[in-house]
Amino acid sequence: MGVLFLRDPFYLGRIKGEKQFSKRGETILGSGQNQRVMEGWSCVRRALPLAAMITVECTAVGLSTLNKAAMTKGMSTYVFIVYYNALSTIILFPFIVCRKKRASLTISLVCRFFLLSLLGSLAQMLGYTGLKFGSPTLSHAMSNLIPVFTYLLAIIFSMEDFDFGSSSGVAKLLGALVSVLGAFIIALYKGKQILMTSSPSEFPQRLLYSQQSNWALGGLLLASCYVLAALRIIFQTAVVREFPEKITIVFFFCFFSTILCGSFSLLVERNPNKWKLRPDIELIAITCSAIFGGLFRNGVQIWCLQEKGPVFVAMFSPLGIAIAVAMGVLFLEDHVYFGSVVGAIIITLGFYTVMWGKAKERRLIPDNRICAFESSLERTPLLQDNSKEEIQRNILI
Repeated sequence: MGVLFLRDPFYLGRIKGEKQFSKRGETILGSGQNQRVMEGWSCVRRALPLAAMITVECTAVGLSTLNKAAMTKGMSTYVFIVYYNALSTIILFPFIVCRKKRASLTISLVCRFFLLSLLGSLAQMLGYTGLKFGSPTLSHAMSNLIPVFTYLLAIIFSMEDFDFGSSSGVAKLLGALVSVLGAFIIALYKGKQILMTSSPSEFPQRLLYSQQSNWALGGLLLASCYVLAALRIIFQTAVVREFPEKITIVFFFCFFSTILCGSFSLLVERNPNKWKLRPDIELIAITCSAIFGGLFRNGVQIWCLQEKGPVFVAMFSPLGIAIAVAMGVLFLEDHVYFGSVVGAIIITLGFYTVMWGKAKERRLIPDNRICAFESSLERTPLLQDNSKEEIQRNILI
């Protein structure tokens, strides 16, 4: 326009300058877009562990609800445990065979794997039987006792020192005692129904007494299950320290658990019809428990442990109580009792008190050296050369 109508002069340098300015503008715009992409990916990466742990808790509660529904339909608890471990063994077998690097196995290690499976099998049978008599809400509320029982057993076996002068030591012991008190309340006291779904006349007094006794029995079985789980954690910590291939440990655990639970189940469950797999909720429960309960949940938790640490993973455990209550009411028509709510709140408070003490204790311990706080671990052959952080990881895996 300027050249045609105003007869402006046209210079060659102007073309070069405009080209350079255009290139600089594209560079600036490109760098800005890359920066926005990096910021977006950073936000996603920060939110991913949070979403992953919420998914893990939802998956765990969903499996408990599914298993409870299958047991209500008549699925045998012991047969379910056998098939669940057998399917997990079959799924893990190709990964064990196709590995390029294999650590050497000794008879001593295999015996330790067997003892580990024995503790785990007993815990599984007690836990699923307790779930049958109780509910997913009761199961997930009591599962918060695992870190508490682990801490108390470590003190009893002189694997951990208790310092009355430190706030972290007092917090852990106080939180442990509070959690145990909450467990007694939730197991032995149901109280009145908070959500009334039926009229009281529909429930005879004898039926209410039967439900009360079954609830208490389920709570005691679940408490025993988590005591054995705490023992397994302590023993597993030593095994992982000596043999760090976790997938091999899980494979042998499932393999020996199949044999142990199968032998016991053949003695207890002699009805051949109970061993027949039907293409209904029973088969769905076994398949989902093997895939999502073992492989998916453990894999996500290990990744979150590496990204955020054990305290971050542990803090989501009480979330399962609220999810279990919602799923139980929606899908199993469970009733919410006053004692369950009070006990769950007390257990949660004790759980977070213990975790606060552990978090503060970790901040006080230098990372570059082993201080006197861990000297108690060296006094026992079972946990020789193990750190507190490894015990915490095994609590959560």
